[in-house]
Formats: sequence, structure tokens, C-alpha cells
Amino acid sequence: MKKNIGLLIVVLLVVAMVGTYVKQQIDEERAIDKSALGKDMEERNIGLKDGDTPPDFTLTSLDGKDVTLSELRGKKVVLNFWATWCPPCKAEMPHMQNFYDQFAEEKNVEIIAVNLTAEERDVTADAKVDTVMTFRDSFELTFPILLDPDNLTGSDYQIITIPTTYFIDSNGYIQRAIKGPMDVDMLKNYVDALD
Repeated sequence: MKKNIGLLIVVLLVVAMVGTYVKQQIDEERAIDKSALGKDMEERNIGLKDGDTPPDFTLTSLDGKDVTLSELRGKKVVLNFWATWCPPCKAEMPHMQNFYDQFAEEKNVEIIAVNLTAEERDVTADAKVDTVMTFRDSFELTFPILLDPDNLTGSDYQIITIPTTYFIDSNGYIQRAIKGPMDVDMLKNYVDALD
């Protein structure tokens, strides 16, 4: 009787070991190697930290075109938040235009300037868009200027300091955020670091 119980225990242990081994083999065969799938298959958080996928939005440009951030995937994106009354924003805009003229095509980069339209000061609600158009024309800006009339996008991006700029790589991930104005050399260095 003791022999039978001992033999039964040995058989159960062998079955358990074989079962565990077989399960591990099946799990390994089913596992997908993330590195084989590429960077886009990694799990990313939607957020504002380096490595996060930025919150998506669709805003209308001064030219009346809808621009959706996620549709720019495949390009590097310089996402800038600003207002016309902001002195550092005024100082930065000529540098952004010079960078755009010199490097946008060569470096496969798009500048998207989101005007915090709801935050425009000293003008009536109806005149805010005209104020932004006048600003664009006076600085001869040719990159897309998007309007955020209800400050929904500015709120999603937690914009307190302006200008604030997010550098987004061609896979659609935030690589850096800069608070304050930049010049052409800074823009070039940050964009070059994206890939």
C-alpha cells in the first residue's frame, strides 16, 4: 500500500513537471517579440511626458483647414502654444519662420502654432481671429496657425507658460517640452535630436 502511494506521488510530480514544461513551451511560442513588431507596437501612455503619445486634437487653421495632430504621424512636429500679446512669443516667431523656411522640407518637420485664442486680450470675442490674422501677416508667417477658441487643447496640454513647445518624433511620441522662446539654432538642435 505504501509502495502504491509513493508511486502515485512520483507519477503526479512527473505529470505536474511535464505539464509545466509544456505550458511554458506553448506560452513561448505564442509570445510576440515586441522588438520584431517595432516601436509603434509598444504600449505608450497618452500624456505630456517624454515618450508619451500627446493628446490628439483637431483644430481649424487661419486658412480654414482642419488639422489633426495624429494625421501628421510620419513627420516630426514642433507643436507651439502662443498668444499675440506675449512678448517672448513675438520674439520667437521670426526664428520659427526662419527655421521653417530653411529646414521644414529637408528635415521632414511641420511647425504647428496653436494660438490660445480664448486667452487673447484687449479685444472683443469677434475681433480675436482678426487680431491673430494681423499678427500672422505682420510677421509673414507661413506655417499653419491653428485656433483654440475655447482653450480646450491648451487645457489638455496644461499650458500655463507661453510659449510652450512640444517636440514630437515621426512615430508620434513626445521627446521634449520647452517653456520659453527659442531661436533657429535651438529649434534645429531639438529637431535633429528627434530621430
